[in-house]
Amino acid sequence: MNFQQDSREGFLAREHRVVIVEIAAVTGSTPRDAGTLMLVAPTEIHGTIGGGPLEHVAIENARRMLADAGGEARLTIPLGPEIGECCGGSVELSFRIADEDARRTLEARLAQEERQRPQVWVFGAGHVGRALAEALTLLPLNVFVVEARESELDQLTSQVHHRQDGTPEALIADIPAGSAVVVVTHDHALDFRIGRQALARTDLAYVGMVGSRAKRDGFLRYLAEEGMDRTATDRLSMPIGGTAVGDKRPEVIAAMTTAEVLLAFAAHS
Repeated sequence: MNFQQDSREGFLAREHRVVIVEIAAVTGSTPRDAGTLMLVAPTEIHGTIGGGPLEHVAIENARRMLADAGGEARLTIPLGPEIGECCGGSVELSFRIADEDARRTLEARLAQEERQRPQVWVFGAGHVGRALAEALTLLPLNVFVVEARESELDQLTSQVHHRQDGTPEALIADIPAGSAVVVVTHDHALDFRIGRQALARTDLAYVGMVGSRAKRDGFLRYLAEEGMDRTATDRLSMPIGGTAVGDKRPEVIAAMTTAEVLLAFAAHS
């Protein structure tokens, strides 16, 4: 099995002998930050602490522990020419056999991380919505897809939270502050209703809508008729993904929009 397609929870459930490798501390320039985890089993791994010679040393040490052939509980590794690295910093690694207590501690930590992940709400599960869900689920985000049509939800292949709802605009009020809202439904009038509710909030990290210049002009007229202040439109990203690339394939729009959402989360934090 390709480890990149397996969750950490799934990896722990499948592998009975595992070492938890964690970056305990860093100094200077390093490929990953303190707190980064990697799981090492006898023949597979999950996650990465930065790749290259550093990761090779860590995996070898962990597998010595698994084979009862030695191995250190902590290693301090300079990222210099001694191991063929050029970052120039230093990494301190901790190694722990994933016994019952360690697994419980790790599972609690993973559950807490899951709860703290930023949320992205995608309204619409058509071609762009499905492509966007696929792109977003590769990232440490909680992704929710809302769609009125059951036939479109049935085509989702990514592991996302999904919900069928005929009045999706009513859900906006309950979305946590700091979340992102992306509007890509099959109906312009529905897009406008959802977008209006999202822009009425000032605590969302991102509000985006698929569309053209003409659709944007129409949406602005709709907002004016609804009495919304034009300054609210400053928070609108439309068209999602911008116009720099000019490629309208759903997968390209999804990639560019994902980058926008990540930048918005960084600016909002």
